[in-house]
Amino acid sequence: MNIAALITWVITALGGFYMLGTWLSRGGARGGSHLPVPVIFGHFALAAVGLIVWIVYLIADLDVLAWVAFVLLVPVALLGFVMLSRWIPVYRARATTAPAAGEQTAPAERHFPVAVVGAHGLFAVVTVLLVLLSALGVGGS
Repeated sequence: MNIAALITWVITALGGFYMLGTWLSRGGARGGSHLPVPVIFGHFALAAVGLIVWIVYLIADLDVLAWVAFVLLVPVALLGFVMLSRWIPVYRARATTAPAAGEQTAPAERHFPVAVVGAHGLFAVVTVLLVLLSALGVGGS
């Protein structure tokens, strides 16, 4: 189960990197976004630190590190839900209207593919569950 959590975490991170790259290349960090910069980078930083802690846990086999990784995933998930709740109206606006005449560019997150957002969220939920089950000792260590 520990390796499964690592695999899902890496897949989740790949989707996150893709969206972060899209967001940055479309001017999200320069104010062209409805997503707050601290939320984006906080989500990224905590997830990256958690992944590093998880890898160290796999190498060192210290149970406390599994719990640290899980605790780090809690705010990662909360920040992810904040971003999802702010992305949904942007996506719905994309589906119904084009940018207004006065609006020079669309928000950066408007360019996120729905499949990537959905897969990122799905793999994130699976990762959180696998990390929790591993921390609880379900499935061996």
